[in-house]
Amino acid sequence: MLLTALRYSHQLLKEIVTEGDHVIDATMGNGNDTFFLAELVGSTGHVYAFDIQEQALQNTRDKTSDYSERTTLYLAGHETIEEKISPDQPIKAAIFNLGYLPKSDKQIVTLPETTKQAMSAILKRLTIGGRMIIVIYYGHEGGEAEKNEVLRYCQALSQEKFSVLNYQFINQKNNPPILLCVEAISD
Repeated sequence: MLLTALRYSHQLLKEIVTEGDHVIDATMGNGNDTFFLAELVGSTGHVYAFDIQEQALQNTRDKTSDYSERTTLYLAGHETIEEKISPDQPIKAAIFNLGYLPKSDKQIVTLPETTKQAMSAILKRLTIGGRMIIVIYYGHEGGEAEKNEVLRYCQALSQEKFSVLNYQFINQKNNPPILLCVEAISD
């Protein structure tokens, strides 16, 4: 059976993230990806997680309480990656879930400008073989515009430096999520 975007995103991360890696959850939401990444990086790795909502931070803190020594949770937008994470820190993987926090205010959404800023900061730090996963949920106001901007951004990446995968179901109703995987292939 074909994997959902969520399951495929975890498969793509599981293939490359190992003990000791440093990774980013650019949209911590309810903490599921932060928790998943914290397990993958082990006791010597680190997860940096970002969200602008206090509820997301609290949900993630609760979910990752056993992994507090390997997670840094920022109550800040992912556009602050540039200032919060050293440019010298190699990043093995990152994940975004664009849209809004499930079961919360649907007016608080990710924005194309800040998302592109965060993607740029991550790509500067991404190790060869590292992956940046973007799961685009776009069935909300402004979602279509963000989807288009992110797709344009990824399509314009140098094919000498990055491979970009687009994974989506094209016969499903209600705006099925689109998964993009950007893999660094050279400096």
